[in-house]
Amino acid sequence: MTGGSRVVVIDNGGGLLKAGFGGDKDPIAVVPNCIAKSPGSNANSKKWLAADQLQAQDVDVTGMTLRRPIDRGYLINTEVQREVWERVLRSLLQVDPTNSSLLLVEPQFNPPGLQHATDELVFEEFGFNSLCVADAPSLVRLYEASRQPSLFHTQCSLVVDCGFSFTHASPVLQNFTLNYAVRRMDLGGKALTNYLKELVSYRSLNVMDETLLIDDAKEKLCFVSLDVPRDLRLASLSFKDNPFRCSYILPDGITYKKGFVKDLDEARRYCSLPVEGELDKKDGDSDTVKDRKKPELSQNEFALTNERFLVPEMLFHPIDLGSCYLNVSYTFFICPLYFIICFLEHAPTIALASLSRRD
Repeated sequence: MTGGSRVVVIDNGGGLLKAGFGGDKDPIAVVPNCIAKSPGSNANSKKWLAADQLQAQDVDVTGMTLRRPIDRGYLINTEVQREVWERVLRSLLQVDPTNSSLLLVEPQFNPPGLQHATDELVFEEFGFNSLCVADAPSLVRLYEASRQPSLFHTQCSLVVDCGFSFTHASPVLQNFTLNYAVRRMDLGGKALTNYLKELVSYRSLNVMDETLLIDDAKEKLCFVSLDVPRDLRLASLSFKDNPFRCSYILPDGITYKKGFVKDLDEARRYCSLPVEGELDKKDGDSDTVKDRKKPELSQNEFALTNERFLVPEMLFHPIDLGSCYLNVSYTFFICPLYFIICFLEHAPTIALASLSRRD
């Protein structure tokens, strides 16, 4: 075993899997929680790439077929999950499960049937000595309290977890998550990636089958705008004055097999936005320009401008995606309000009511 602890920690997310050893500051492995097969492979081929194999520099992920063990936040395919865990435990962590214990981060409101399927995977397939199941909000509260000792005196916290399929706002009281006060919005990173694929496919190239590449572009280039009207005016400027414009290069299968940002300095120009007066001046100058020449793009390249902040903005305006759920801001407000009401009514028994245990 490469680590100094016998406790293996796995955060089994829908998009990424993070694994390491208890007591370490950072996870050893942060890999895609899926298996994939290239489009040129035989339909009956059993050669699927798992976890870190998808991150290898010599692997072209263009048009790959993906199989995920988790759908809508819950484990539905234990066979795929077993392949991913096998790769992570044996190759990356180099640990023997039969001599180790497992701390597993489980999604909130996990149905009992899926809990039993996870238990079978842990004990019967891998043979771990013991299993401790925890939810993300309570662990985040403990982690932050260990970094900031002043938080130990704070009994109540609000943890917002924006994951692959869901966004949860969870109140935590004395390191216990109050499940009855949790508010969930069925909108996460997967929906944002799909929305970005639609925008790029409509405006530039057809990338509807390039989930891994667009997901990489989203994580490297997208950000939350603090002033959307101002940024929309900036995004309408010509490409030389546009601080948001940047290009993402798709792999060609010969020269490079991974997508990447063409110019990182160009992508970070928005970090030093001009003051409001300079912005108005540039807006006026841009109106006098009659001949705007658009930059030439290669066949395996697409440009992003206002998509960089309009895609994350869907978390605050889910109605634009056809979703009837409340936005994140309202969820932040209603969750602590409901928590305070419940706390005042059931203060003596609130900690006991938040405890849950498997049969």
